[in-house]
Amino acid sequence: MKILLRFDDLMVFVRTAERGSLSAAARELEISPALASAAVKRLEGELGIRLFARTTRSLRLTDEGERYLRHARAALRALQDGHDAVIEGKETLGGVLKISMPSDLGRNMLVGWLDQFQALYPKVSYQLSVSDRLSDLYRQPVDIAIRYGVQDDSNLIALPLAPDNRRVLVASPDYVRRHGALADLRDLSRHNCLRFMLDDVIHDRWNFYPAHGAPAKGTPVAVQVHGDRSADDADLVRRWAVAGVGVAYKSRLDVSGDLRAGRLVVLMPDVAGEPTPLHMVCMHRSQVSPTVLALRDFLREQCGKA
Repeated sequence: MKILLRFDDLMVFVRTAERGSLSAAARELEISPALASAAVKRLEGELGIRLFARTTRSLRLTDEGERYLRHARAALRALQDGHDAVIEGKETLGGVLKISMPSDLGRNMLVGWLDQFQALYPKVSYQLSVSDRLSDLYRQPVDIAIRYGVQDDSNLIALPLAPDNRRVLVASPDYVRRHGALADLRDLSRHNCLRFMLDDVIHDRWNFYPAHGAPAKGTPVAVQVHGDRSADDADLVRRWAVAGVGVAYKSRLDVSGDLRAGRLVVLMPDVAGEPTPLHMVCMHRSQVSPTVLALRDFLREQCGKA
């Protein structure tokens, strides 16, 4: 049998036992005697026992109540210890985090999430580097790199944030009205494709998996694309897509806000895009501090909501 206990009911029971009076317990807890009486009756109903023997002039614990009082006090102490541990964690987590992050996700999502994290843990401070070029953790003064893609360097510590993230084909509703939707991946040849450029190399071969949810290790379909513009800043590519200039192939995380707001729509949603997992990467295990782990957990939760 599943028993549902309320913290307030346990508190009323313990205070009543200690004070020997419902009214005294109610005054101490700043509630009405009626609420205190209802709390005790509710607890007795859940447990299926009488905790107090009542008369018109007195109230005393039953044998069952005496035995249960020890457990109730222990439960309240455990809850208080848990509360104190959380408060202590908020007070002790801190320090400077030197973080590098990609431009689009960094500017439009991560910076806001980091603000929220800092509000929870005011002793944390940041030094941020925003760039689509991969930071060299062995040479640059960076504690954490937030990176897309499969992490090939086995010497680095990779903490997953969004392991199932993929790329999606997107365009603005206005662009789709003017140029039509895609019926087939081959239709990309007649569209203006907005391409990303890294280290002077234009990424103009886009990989897809024909069946949605296809395994990342399957053989992709590579499509050569063309367009009238490219940029080494992923945020700029996204802005062009929102402006209706062409079709972009973006990480879903990067465009999640635009998709919710209707500024962009997904083209060919039944075709799986290229896997683009997001990781928090550190160089040494010693850098995975309680603060880093708390940030990992927080960012993972935010990615799951995006």
